[in-house]
Amino acid sequence: MPESEQLFDMAPVHPGKILREMMAAKGWTQDELAIITGISRQSIYMILAGKSNISAETAVRFGAAFGNSPEEWVKWDGLYRLSALSGQTDIAHVGNLARLYDLAPVREMMKRGWIKPNLNPTELQSELETFYESDSLEQGMRFPIATKRTVTLDDLNPAEVAWCFRARQLAKTLLAQEFKPERMTKAHAELKKLAAHPKEARHIPTVLAEYGIRFLIVEPLSTVKIDGAAFWIEAGPVIALSLRHDRMDGFWFTLMHECSHIRHGDPLSVDSGLIDETKGIAVTLVENEAERRANKEASDSLVAAAELDSFIRRVGPLYQKARVIQFANRLRIHPGVIVGQLQYRKELTYTAMREFLVKVREYVTATTLTDGWGHMISLPQLGG
Repeated sequence: MPESEQLFDMAPVHPGKILREMMAAKGWTQDELAIITGISRQSIYMILAGKSNISAETAVRFGAAFGNSPEEWVKWDGLYRLSALSGQTDIAHVGNLARLYDLAPVREMMKRGWIKPNLNPTELQSELETFYESDSLEQGMRFPIATKRTVTLDDLNPAEVAWCFRARQLAKTLLAQEFKPERMTKAHAELKKLAAHPKEARHIPTVLAEYGIRFLIVEPLSTVKIDGAAFWIEAGPVIALSLRHDRMDGFWFTLMHECSHIRHGDPLSVDSGLIDETKGIAVTLVENEAERRANKEASDSLVAAAELDSFIRRVGPLYQKARVIQFANRLRIHPGVIVGQLQYRKELTYTAMREFLVKVREYVTATTLTDGWGHMISLPQLGG
């Protein structure tokens, strides 16, 4: 084996050292090599002194002169530079940051004020462990629910997991009356009264708190598809909405869907696919019995199925706005809720009567603990 290959096998060396060995084997001087390759004597000197790297053109000329491939020269040069950099670069620092950025949407969490900015890997790991209430992020995020139980969120992406933990973190700052399941029927009735006008949504957090349910809104991160979630903390049940699609029918359907989960004591429900940006209520088919039940109860609590069936038989398929308004007034509910139900039943196209699908976000966020859309809750407010 040539001495140059032995040097290469032992450890990466500067190509200048290999060049010196190969020149010696040929018996060439620097001047002779300069004449043969057309490379200046100064450039050859700088390479031999380990002060210059091998360019692509130099690799081609050396390969032609010494009878080996240009790729070998490029490889020797690259390995040497990598070896030199590895001694100067904190590889562990880079690897640790990469791992943490895989586990959580760090950049967005910093931007939203969920964690502190400009942290080194050790500080960031500590900050994330506090946020996720975890002693070891490597073991996965386990979402705590009531009675000291935890559940995994394996089917959610990192941004959705972070959204759930933020909702739980904020919920612990809210106060509510003692929750009593037997009062949920009355709570539903009180909530339905508010569905007659968009502005009445501002009363929702107060009504829910009176019945023992904490209510908050967390703006979704960029890849969050969650419409709402229902879960329990030690103090009682919580409903969190994302309001990612701001329209009257979707808001009320999602709220009543989560209320159904609370009513039946479902420990955790993270719901996506309830609302579509263009189609409104567009519940995906689910196999979970609790989700089917929540979908049905959400629809019936707003517009009884028998009432809607009767309206469809009497008025359809040529629906007039005046008849929709009349029906909504009789039920004391906003016509947008009726339109959403009719669109879901495919009695109306998704472009019909869209003027009834009014926005509700500005009203509900005015009185609800809200994280997002300009509402930023600082860490000191959360008690550290």
